[in-house]
Amino acid sequence: MKEKRRQAIPTLAAFLLLSLFAVSVLGVLLAGAGVYSRLTRRDDCAYNSRTGLQYVASKVRQAPAPGAVQVGDFGGVVALAVTEQVDGADYVTRVYCYDGWLMELFCAARAEFEPRDGERLLKAQSLELEQRDGLLYVKLVQEQEEHMLILCPEPGKGAQS
Repeated sequence: MKEKRRQAIPTLAAFLLLSLFAVSVLGVLLAGAGVYSRLTRRDDCAYNSRTGLQYVASKVRQAPAPGAVQVGDFGGVVALAVTEQVDGADYVTRVYCYDGWLMELFCAARAEFEPRDGERLLKAQSLELEQRDGLLYVKLVQEQEEHMLILCPEPGKGAQS
């Protein structure tokens, strides 16, 4: 009987050590998964904010002439409108925020479209645009964070952030 008890003690000790090791490994894995999740969310947010602002800046820089970039109303939302000629016909690219998305619509200048007809680009709560003193002020709100950019819509000029 004492012999069985002596054999049970090392077995029990080994089992407890193995259990402690398993719990430790599980704890480290869960902590690592939490850190990874937070880093991924932070990187996604940074990517979206940079991408959204750089997209607007690219549209302004691609404008064929200084007067081609305008800010105006498009179906009740404020939109950036970049006008260009393609094969002798006027076309407009509109960038705006609608229904929680940064959107773009490229169409003939005289075509009748609504904001819901555009292409979804990125999630965004709002896009504020203002033209004053020859500059374009852009404020994009994504995931409760505001990102601002000041652009000079003349070709060959730079952008400030």
